[in-house]
Amino acid sequence: MRTLKIAVVVMGVMLVVGFFALVVMIAGRVANKQKGAESVAAPFAAAPIEVPLGARIETMAVGSERLVLNLLLADGERQLLIIDLATGRKLGTVPLTGAR
Repeated sequence: MRTLKIAVVVMGVMLVVGFFALVVMIAGRVANKQKGAESVAAPFAAAPIEVPLGARIETMAVGSERLVLNLLLADGERQLLIIDLATGRKLGTVPLTGAR
């Protein structure tokens, strides 16, 4: 009988601690969601990316600090346009040619 009383007390304590942990987790997630909504609502402005006239973006690749656009130019040639993500500044272009 004594073992049963100890088991009931231990389970009661576990129930109270578990409920408290659940309340803390829910409150933390609600607080983080509100912080996330504030950061998403912040305005975003970047420098315009100048793509050559008549060019079409075929693919994009993103690295940790770079954006690479694979462009199909109006004359059928291809080139890579490399952009710095922090500033939006064009870093350079790489013409793509077929092997000869």
